Order: sequence, then structure tokens, then C-alpha cells
Amino acid sequence: MRIKSTILFSIVALLGLVTMSFAADDEQADGRSLAFDRKKGNCLACHAIPAEPKAESPGNIGPPLVSMKERYPDLATLRAQIWDATQTNPDSVMPPFGRNKILTEEELDLVTAYVQGL
Repeated sequence: MRIKSTILFSIVALLGLVTMSFAADDEQADGRSLAFDRKKGNCLACHAIPAEPKAESPGNIGPPLVSMKERYPDLATLRAQIWDATQTNPDSVMPPFGRNKILTEEELDLVTAYVQGL
């Protein structure tokens, strides 16, 4: 009986990990679609995203979005940058996506998670 309960526990734990993986993939896809959406994030207007084969018309106004986890190891710092880049650079031409309510709080979190993963 103990072996059956151990096997059952292992199966439940594995299913939990699979579910979490799908949720992370969905979140990544949502963040990507928002970043590519011309009416929302529109990151491609200013940034190249070399790791994304579907990133058409890469911009060159802002820096390329590469090694973002190394550049922004703290997610909150990256989120603040996307929220309002003029807080760290008053001359920034990056739209204040949060301050101007271009992105909702949830959308901002999704885009931030996606960008940090680049």
C-alpha cells in the first residue's frame, strides 16, 4: 500500500510540474504577443530582438533586447524601466508604458517577464 501511495504522490507532483510549465509557456506567449502588438508594447518599433525569429522590422532606436537577465537580474528594476524609463533617464524616448496606462498592470508584468527572458 505504501508503494502505491508513493507512486500516486510522484504522479501528482509530476502533473503539477507539467501544469506549471504550460502556465509559464502561456505567460511567455502572452508577453511576446503584447511586446509585438503595435497597439500595446510595440517593442519592435525601437528594439531588435535577435533571439526571436518572428521579430520582423527590428528597430534600432533602443538597444537590442539581448542578455536581459544579465542586464536586469532584478525583475522589479526592469519593470520600473518599462513602467517609465524617464525615471532613470529623463531624455529617454521610450514611452512610459505604465505611467501612461498603455499597458495594464497585468500586461506590464507579462511583458516584463517576457523581456527578462530574452
